[in-house]
Parts: sequence; structure tokens; C-alpha cells
Amino acid sequence: MRIVIATSNAHKLQEFRAMLEPLGHQVVGAGEMGGMPEVVEDGKTFEENAAKKACQAAMAFHCPVMADDSGLEVLALDGEPGVLSARYAGEGGNDGRNLAKLLGKLQGVTDRRARFVCVIALADERGVLQGCVRGEVQGHMAQAPQGNGGFGYDPAFVPQGYDKTFGELSATVKNSLSHRARALEKAVAQFFSPASRETGKE
Repeated sequence: MRIVIATSNAHKLQEFRAMLEPLGHQVVGAGEMGGMPEVVEDGKTFEENAAKKACQAAMAFHCPVMADDSGLEVLALDGEPGVLSARYAGEGGNDGRNLAKLLGKLQGVTDRRARFVCVIALADERGVLQGCVRGEVQGHMAQAPQGNGGFGYDPAFVPQGYDKTFGELSATVKNSLSHRARALEKAVAQFFSPASRETGKE
């Protein structure tokens, strides 16, 4: 099955491909569809933003589209950076500045519990939302970045049950337990399984 992903983020697209192509799905990015339409991500929740991206991209591309919105929530910071994860240091920010701002806020904080959240939404070719699924991975923030793998906040996030950050763990390990992997597993079961396709025909 051909799956269009509403993202211009090469790292995200790589993760989608790594997890979906072994299942026999062809993954197509927004760039291959003429570019991602401009979407104002002004939702207060991951669900609102994921749904907005999926619906607007589906209307622009005239085909079913899957989109995700994801981010990091730190307990001691009342859920920051949350839906602002990609823009935490400002609109002109980047991964390095976002992470530096977060770790700066956590200086001296002993409770470093955090979780990564990913919500995936699917819209049909008319831009009508078909549903959303959520995946989460619990962990804590390291004192300083470690490792060169992953992207975003990965070098400072230690998943529960491990003593290495996502930046240190292999892509295979990360993709087996990440928030995006867990959301994708639910998305495949809900949106692309034979049972879900039969339900959609009724």
C-alpha cells in the first residue's frame, strides 16, 4: 500500500520508512507530492495539530494522508515543551537551541521524568479525518546530551529500562520502542489492517 506522510522532516520520514516499508508499504513524503502545504500548527494538543496537518495535506494532495505531531513533555516543567517542542527556542530555533533551552531550565532540577508523545492522524482523499492514535514512551532527561544518533531531544532522553539516551541507542532499538513506533503500530492496525479496510467498505 502507498502511504503519503505529511512531513518535510527528513528524520521523521526516515523513521516512517524504516518501520513501514518492511511491512510492504510504499512510503511517500510531502516533497515527492510537490511540497508540504503551509499549515499553522496552532492546536493546543498533539491530536489537534496532527489532524490539521493530515486533513490539509490530504486536500492539497487529493489522496489519503497520514500525519504526526509529536514532542517531549517534562513533568517538572508542567509538560513543556509539549506541542511547542519543535519551536521551543522560537520560530528560528533548531534542535540544538531547543535542547539547550530545555536543559537550561532543568539545571538544579532533580525530578527529570519525561515522556515522548506521538499522535498519528489519517485523513481520506477528501480531507476528512479518519481517526487518531497515540504512542508514548516514558523516561527521564539526562544532565547533558549524549550520543550523535536520532534528532531533536533524543540525545538527552533516556527511555525507561535503559541507561543510554536515544542518541546513543541504535536506530533499530530506538525504532522498536519509540513513541512514533508505538503510534505507528496502532495506526497500521487501525487504518491498514484487512479488518479495518473491510469495515471502511460497509
